Amino acid sequence: QQGLRVIVGSRHAADGEAVAGRLRTAGHQAQGIEIDVARPESVAAAIETLHQLGTHVDVLINNAGVYPHGTVLDTPMDVMGDAYEIHVFSPMALIRACVPAMIAAGYGRVVNVSSGLGQMSDGLGGAAPYSMTKAALNALTLQTANETKGNIKVNAVCPGWVQTRMGGEGAPRSVDQGAASVIWAAVLPDDGPTGGFYRDGQQIAW
Repeated sequence: QQGLRVIVGSRHAADGEAVAGRLRTAGHQAQGIEIDVARPESVAAAIETLHQLGTHVDVLINNAGVYPHGTVLDTPMDVMGDAYEIHVFSPMALIRACVPAMIAAGYGRVVNVSSGLGQMSDGLGGAAPYSMTKAALNALTLQTANETKGNIKVNAVCPGWVQTRMGGEGAPRSVDQGAASVIWAAVLPDDGPTGGFYRDGQQIAW
């Protein structure tokens, strides 16, 4: 609806293409690409695919997430490592791949989909692998914003507890409600904020 061409990344190519197909049916430009953010080689391959397509990414939305259960004392290190790969290292790899072209073009938006469970000001919450890595994603957001001046807006968004496959049908917020915050940050005007953490367009504490 904002006139953007949408690239839908999914670890299952058919799922991404199915979403892209629905967008095309609605009259939008969209296509799916395969990317498994838990595997660095898949992230690298997806970035190469974008380069081959000649695609310049104006808006990057890092939305992949997992919710492994556990505490600091009992979470297996490989499970913790996967959470960091998905929530921190892969977003960083995509930022490194996309933001230089944004800087060169003088325009860009980066939206890192985070969570209130990663709020340091609120004492974190939930499972350790999730809350710790979302806090780290927030730190990545702020550091990237500090390093990218001008019309590059880098923000973290908490969509709330949403009715997704991970959130479950009992979550209080619809997908549309959760997506609204993300879209708000994705199409910020030139004088919009950067380096912040937002829910429903309102700044919240880190």
